[in-house]
Amino acid sequence: MKQFDIESKILIVGLGLLGGSYAKALSKKGMYVSAIDIRKESIEYALKNGIICEGSTEVQKQMIQNADVIVFALYPKVFVQWIKEYQHLFNPDTLITDVTGVKKCIVDEIHAILRSDVEFVAAHPMAGREVYGVENSDDRIFNGANYIVVPTEQNTREGIANCKKLGIYLGFARIAELSPEEHDEMIGFVSQLTHCIAISLMTCCDNEGLVDYTGDSFRDLTRIARINENMWSELFMLNKQALLTQMDIFMHEFQTIRHFIANGEVDKLKDKMKLSTKRRALFDRK
Repeated sequence: MKQFDIESKILIVGLGLLGGSYAKALSKKGMYVSAIDIRKESIEYALKNGIICEGSTEVQKQMIQNADVIVFALYPKVFVQWIKEYQHLFNPDTLITDVTGVKKCIVDEIHAILRSDVEFVAAHPMAGREVYGVENSDDRIFNGANYIVVPTEQNTREGIANCKKLGIYLGFARIAELSPEEHDEMIGFVSQLTHCIAISLMTCCDNEGLVDYTGDSFRDLTRIARINENMWSELFMLNKQALLTQMDIFMHEFQTIRHFIANGEVDKLKDKMKLSTKRRALFDRK
């Protein structure tokens, strides 16, 4: 496998918010970035604004074969279908990676069908915004953010190193490595559970005047409640068991706090608050 460097050619498949932000970051490094997206408007916007060097709404053999690295920024099921239909166009030793929010089921399925001369190293950029499309792409979302590489025993050291180097070029502050199982358990907690909580906060009260009464705390807690229902429902279902486990743990903790309040157990309530403050302080370290 070729070493990933500034001369590598990158193909982005799926030019939405994340795909567009990848393209913008890598183009700023001087890399040759091309893209495929079904929306003509996305390709035209990216070309006009210098986000990509080349783009198409069609799957073009030459564009695929020119790529050293292909980044898939697609919904999980679309990603799998794309590999089934078009992997015959890949050059040998092509590195493919993704931005998919679940891993175990997707990684297993891709590895089961992928050609042996092409390497897939899964990755998850822990960055995003509550807007969509390449028009809202912003490579600054990677600054200070985490990038998780999710290798398996089928990956080579070179492939894993190249995937991590991609994260460095994109500008991520921290690069971690998790197994697919560890990834899905962690994402079930830090991402999917938090989205469920935000959705619940926005749907449990039908007072139309909330927007006139709330402060920063409610707005901060519900920022992610502005949600893409198609993508997130697919992610929830694909990671169902891990998410349900985290929801059960959260509900038990919530009930514990409710019990302390209902029974006037102030000292125990304060202990929970002290623990919360201690753990949250870890996120504020520079």
